[in-house]
Amino acid sequence: MTRQYRALSLWLDGVADTLTPRPSLPGPTEVDVAIVGGGYTGLWTAYYLKKADPALRIAVFEKEIAGFGASGRNGGWCSSYFAASPGTIAEEFGREAAIAMQRAMFATVDEVGRVVADEGIDARYHKGGALTLATSEAQLSRLRAEIAHEREWGFGEADYAELSADEAAARLRVEGCLGAIFSPHCASVDPARLARGLAEVVERLGVTIYERTPALALTPHEVATPAGEVRAGVVVNALEGYVTTLPGHARDLVPLYSVMIATEPLPASFWDAVGWSGREVFGDERQLLIYCMRTQDDRIALGGRGAPYHFRSRIKDEYDLAPKVFGELHEVLKSLFPTLGAARVTHTWGGCLGVPRDWFTSVGYEPESGMAWAHGYVGDGVSTTNLAGRTLAELIVGAEHGLAGLPWVGHVSPRWEPEPLRYLGVNLALLMMASADRAEARSGKPARRAELTARLIGR
Repeated sequence: MTRQYRALSLWLDGVADTLTPRPSLPGPTEVDVAIVGGGYTGLWTAYYLKKADPALRIAVFEKEIAGFGASGRNGGWCSSYFAASPGTIAEEFGREAAIAMQRAMFATVDEVGRVVADEGIDARYHKGGALTLATSEAQLSRLRAEIAHEREWGFGEADYAELSADEAAARLRVEGCLGAIFSPHCASVDPARLARGLAEVVERLGVTIYERTPALALTPHEVATPAGEVRAGVVVNALEGYVTTLPGHARDLVPLYSVMIATEPLPASFWDAVGWSGREVFGDERQLLIYCMRTQDDRIALGGRGAPYHFRSRIKDEYDLAPKVFGELHEVLKSLFPTLGAARVTHTWGGCLGVPRDWFTSVGYEPESGMAWAHGYVGDGVSTTNLAGRTLAELIVGAEHGLAGLPWVGHVSPRWEPEPLRYLGVNLALLMMASADRAEARSGKPARRAELTARLIGR
């Protein structure tokens, strides 16, 4: 059956190439590095490995096409956000390690911009920064606490600036905005154009990409596929949330669904009314995350959480469609921008991301077994995957860039609880966060249930 890849997201619908799958693996083979997963993690790792050692024989194995998963469906934020908080990192590794991790993320946003410029990738990279808005008194309280927290870690106005309601409106006029935080350390990209362009670049460097080639199992120095065994000096697990589809890996991560909607291109009169000429990405301080961007062709793309987790970490095409959440996102969009009027939503889509039990993204390499990994981005993977690729290249070939000492290297998260505890816990947390948002909208006061839920899930 021919798959309709363009239907998977606004981004894949807009790429220039035909999305025709590359040839599958024809039979057993041997390489120096076998990378399993053709998304950002796998492609960035291939890119930096080839740059470090052009002689390496590298192959990428992808079940569908490059950019099929979260890399072709995400919210387009190339941000400096790291899933684990500085406090969490500092508890295990110390204050300086936590600060170094954040500084590495700041630099990563610019590194992505450098590569797309140098390699001629039409990713529509635009470094406009990120706004975090407060649209209620409860949200404003959290926003001010967040600013104070950043100051405690030594990050000043140049990294996180507090904006008054008027200062926020000078950038973007959103209904009911009481204030905001602005960080310059964020860019927007067209996710699918980045993934597809990066795939073309690594092919030019001599990497082979086998599409429609699923991995059946990952073991030391070997990848099992329907076409036969792949022998490799190094096997890189770059599957992110899809790792749960492999036998024995269902508890490694939770494949949590995030969904998006996008409007039709909006007229100049709308943009005159709301501003947004800087094309900052933005979210707000609600409990159930939203993320929003202005696209290059003047659409609004809005995403958010709220779709349920599925029993035993199952991933199915039909889970990408969440009509109830699509409708809720549309209502959020209209509440933020009442002047939208009858503007049509032209695209709705979804996909899964990977969440580790301790919300701590990790990257690592075990030379004895030849096994390497990077995963658990919790939705912040557009940039973090780039840092992962550079780090894996340093670990595997010994390229010295000072990344091997960052605190996420070698971190191993605990496994998630067995079912049905995992199903009950994750979905209860989602329901509680949604309930907290509703309670705050009614009362204007912070909802304590959100704090209790965050403790429950280890956030």
